[in-house]
Amino acid sequence: MLFSTSAPRKRSINIGLAATLFCSLYPQRGACVAPPSGNVQSLVGSTVNLDYGSFTGLQNTGTGITYFRGVRYAEAPAGNLRWRAPVSPPDRHLGRVNATQFGDACIATAQTSEVNGASEDCLFGNIYIPTNTTKSSNFPVLVYFHGGGFQGGSARTVPPELILQSSQKPLIFVTFQYRLGQFGFLGGSDVKANWALNAGFLDQRAALRWVQRYIHKFGGDRKKVTIWGQSAGAGATMFHLVADGGNNEGLFRAVMGNSPSLSYIPAYNSTYVENLYDKFVSLTACAGQTGAEAFRCLRGAPVLDLIRAGSGVLTEYPATLYVFAPILDGTMLSARPVDAFYSNSSSAPPKFSRVPVLFGSNIDEGAVWSSLLPDPLANTSMPDANEETVVRFLQGQWATMPRVIFDDAMNSSVGMYPITDYGGSVSLQGQQMYGEARYICTAGLITGGANVAGVQDSYQYSYHNPHLGSGHSAEIVGFFAPPANADAKDLALYQTIREYWTSFVTDGRPTARNSIAWEPSNSGNGSPRLLLHPDGVAMEQIDETLSGRCDYWHRTWPRMHDSNAS
Repeated sequence: MLFSTSAPRKRSINIGLAATLFCSLYPQRGACVAPPSGNVQSLVGSTVNLDYGSFTGLQNTGTGITYFRGVRYAEAPAGNLRWRAPVSPPDRHLGRVNATQFGDACIATAQTSEVNGASEDCLFGNIYIPTNTTKSSNFPVLVYFHGGGFQGGSARTVPPELILQSSQKPLIFVTFQYRLGQFGFLGGSDVKANWALNAGFLDQRAALRWVQRYIHKFGGDRKKVTIWGQSAGAGATMFHLVADGGNNEGLFRAVMGNSPSLSYIPAYNSTYVENLYDKFVSLTACAGQTGAEAFRCLRGAPVLDLIRAGSGVLTEYPATLYVFAPILDGTMLSARPVDAFYSNSSSAPPKFSRVPVLFGSNIDEGAVWSSLLPDPLANTSMPDANEETVVRFLQGQWATMPRVIFDDAMNSSVGMYPITDYGGSVSLQGQQMYGEARYICTAGLITGGANVAGVQDSYQYSYHNPHLGSGHSAEIVGFFAPPANADAKDLALYQTIREYWTSFVTDGRPTARNSIAWEPSNSGNGSPRLLLHPDGVAMEQIDETLSGRCDYWHRTWPRMHDSNAS
């Protein structure tokens, strides 16, 4: 189905000069829209009037982009609004707003004190449009949710220049912030009874509704919205596919995700989640209180008290990447993605939104955590990883994983991850297990499940860059700020990738000018997939070994958490 169309060090560059040169060479590209031939008054301009305020952004003729930063989409979720669904749009008129500066980031779980630039008042969005966008342009819209394990991250670190300038057709790029950690994903029966579970996810849903209500004011088409994210952000876009039983409310027409995670999540009242809540309360001045009494106390507690309690919980779960994260809440998220996609069949109604999808992963996803799984060749200052090291690491990620699951996967007699394939390195073996179980197999789960459900435009990729590395998040720098040591092949690959992604947004099919046609998945494991490599881009079949291991993880995930309640 085609749509109708209408970490590493940043390179030091002159953005304005580079963009001017880019537009002179490629005037037909996304951010280089030709001036309208009609009435200039039809331009969106740098001031947009909404029914709750007037927002004045910044036009940059060098980049060809108008920047609207720090646009409030909801009231500050503090005090009585803590752990509640966001009030969006704001219920008061904001008057004239300077939209040239970013709003505060949301508080990260790892924070131990209040810091400038981060607060509870963080529900802001950033809208980036081609400078000559008119009120009737109806450009497609790309909404991006940042990563950070639902514990950190910010929309402030997502520059739009390369996205807009690489697109072969104009589009609008939007980023949103959402509550994180203990402020966004506090679980437990008491929270369910008195507040809102998954508040951070509800922020994202409210942001998408905000787009439906207001994006036309910025020259965008609310019927042409694609959502995208990386890591936790990709997990979030996956959750939007399964939210409300697959009813997407018309909020998006397509979904993308780089390295999605958390296809299996615990229930709000599982022992694991209840223990997290109890530990959090015990670290605040509300310790000893329960039920409504505890809620009143937490709602009125100083934010510093809640910050310290959240970071205190982290010390209890030092190896866990997703301490406070999305959980089954029985309402908005009532089905685990692994159940929705893996148990899907062509004869049964799907439990997810059947829209075009583009998901994928990096070949060495688990390598980022090598410091937690020391290898003698990589780090001689730490003890070499052994089976117990890997057990502790994996159990930190899946808190109540039975030992038998680990043994089944690790034991060479099973044949799934034979130690001989990794030169006898338990570290490399453990990294591969984690990378596949968490990210690689999840991408195949989504694209394969979509294909089985009849989605014709289901695309999967695998990123492999021997020069710059292919660990978790290695590819995302190519969208926003390529590293200084990227060579000509790397930069060409990044350009190709950006063209594939942005054309999926504008046309519904990923294409790149100087590359091959990306074939959609045609099987239950998401095969074939596109191999993205600096030496060349090619289609590849997913081999039986990886397919079998992913099938194992899909069947095994339901045993990885203590889900004594649903």
